[in-house]
Amino acid sequence: MTAHTIRAARPADFDSIIAVVDDWWGRAVSSSLQRLFLDHFHETSLVAETPTLRPAGFLIGFLSPSDLDCAYIHFAGVHPDLRRTGLAGELYDRFLTVATEAGRTTAKAITSPVNGASIAFHRALGFTESEPITDYDGPGLDRVVFHKRL
Repeated sequence: MTAHTIRAARPADFDSIIAVVDDWWGRAVSSSLQRLFLDHFHETSLVAETPTLRPAGFLIGFLSPSDLDCAYIHFAGVHPDLRRTGLAGELYDRFLTVATEAGRTTAKAITSPVNGASIAFHRALGFTESEPITDYDGPGLDRVVFHKRL
């Protein structure tokens, strides 16, 4: 596995992350990740780097200001060459540790019902998932909701 470091995100990381997400997903997903997430939630978000990949991976997450029990993972990704190396799991572990230390007792995330890799990944990390919820994010935007007790 390539050596990597993981650090807290900074607002300036937005440009390097947004530049790669569509390529990493193989489709247009950048509209789901706005600059506001790193402007306002960089302290709970993470960036992984290697000597040659910046970013090598990232996790955008926050402690819900409305549900004081919940930590929410909004977006996470790993460079295609580093998938299945444990990096995504390490990013999640670090975020869930931050959440637990902040007194949160649940974690939540969502994905599209067609994203089988995301569903399998969350299951492997101990998340439970809902059935697809029709129009969860608006007309035609069905989602699967994941929950994990911390």
